[in-house]
Amino acid sequence: MVAPPLLSFYGDDLTGSTDAMEALSLGGVETVLFLRPPDATQRGRFATCRAVGLAGTSRSRSPDWMERELRPALSWLRSLGAPVCHYKVCSTFDSSPRTGSIGRAIDIGHELFGQTVTPLVVGVPQLRRYTAFGSLFAVLDGVAYRIDRHPVMSRHPVTPMHEADLRLHLAQQTARPVRLADLALLKSPDPEAALDALMQEPGTVLLLDVLDAQTQQVVGDTIWRHALRRPLFVAGSSGVEYAVLQAWQAAGLATGAAEFAPPGAVDRIAVVSGSCSQVTEGQIRWSLQHGFAGITLDPALLAAPGDVTAGDPPFLREALTLLAAGQSPILYSAMGPDSDLGGARLDADGRHQIGRNLGRILRRLVAEARLSRAVVAGGDTSSHALGELGVLALKTLLPLPETPGSPLCLAYDEAGRLDGLQIALKGGQIGSLGYFSNIRHGLSVAA
Repeated sequence: MVAPPLLSFYGDDLTGSTDAMEALSLGGVETVLFLRPPDATQRGRFATCRAVGLAGTSRSRSPDWMERELRPALSWLRSLGAPVCHYKVCSTFDSSPRTGSIGRAIDIGHELFGQTVTPLVVGVPQLRRYTAFGSLFAVLDGVAYRIDRHPVMSRHPVTPMHEADLRLHLAQQTARPVRLADLALLKSPDPEAALDALMQEPGTVLLLDVLDAQTQQVVGDTIWRHALRRPLFVAGSSGVEYAVLQAWQAAGLATGAAEFAPPGAVDRIAVVSGSCSQVTEGQIRWSLQHGFAGITLDPALLAAPGDVTAGDPPFLREALTLLAAGQSPILYSAMGPDSDLGGARLDADGRHQIGRNLGRILRRLVAEARLSRAVVAGGDTSSHALGELGVLALKTLLPLPETPGSPLCLAYDEAGRLDGLQIALKGGQIGSLGYFSNIRHGLSVAA
């Protein structure tokens, strides 16, 4: 029988899920990320893992979808018996009442766990995301922006952030009162009694500010203290993992650090990208100037029903020819926010179909070029693309500390055909300029 993990989590997209897995792995907690609930035999293959994740797609889904699909997923995670069950969201908190509703997810988890208060932790200094007096700030190119003035997130093609006060933003998605444990409380000489009182207000969401290591430690201690009393459902970014890791380290449950040997360089990789982020645009342009080959894909073609790889289309033949010559192609459907078609003209099914077709393209490239390493760029893209590859589970192979949240992973499947495939899944806002090159070289070096 497999022992209960310390923590279970559901990631609302795939790159967000690998972000949480990377945080736990770096902290010395062996973690497996499943792409679908495993059976007992599949779960047994990863019996030594002390954290278990389930990668989902709820960030791009409707509240009705969440009721049908998220509820059983969270029920399965609850059955694992972990003290903490985490609904993992992006640290930029982009969401809306109709798409990726964090409020609806909180309502579902709160009800399933039958708890008094649902803690919410969004700030994660390790990713340069901060919450102060309820408002969210994020750093881009060394400059901190309030999230509603962030050059990228204020222009997100599907869920632009127009409100920085997370209490007001969340109030559009749930009827539950949102309380705040602010910086003044968390930095007071003895915050424990006040925090415990806030944790007793029935039916509420408790947003806990995180600005720095001190506030993160207080938040982690609070979550773990209450989770030891009864299993606790928590919502938020990977700030949850970074916070509780400190409590585990103090209790001797985690080492606080782990070593990963760089896997070394490969001669070529393939990259597929459905991201329309300004960050990804910069990475693609940098890579095309440093030895990668670009192939532009028509997003309308990718969004159409059916398998875009049927009949060996020209872009697929071009990519295979480049790989046969030892080159690394980047196949992309957008070059920055101004070229995005998906958010402006496509419905959710069309955007999901883009991800699925990019996955089908990558599946062909991996199989026919016998690739050992590949990259998918875009959070929503990764979630739908990896499903087309038939991957069952992922583990962290190489964290990238200079660009946390975008590790190189090791893939596993049911039949063993993909076991050993190295794949990196990069969110739109994540990564240094030389990210794709770093992955090809298998080294954690700043660009």
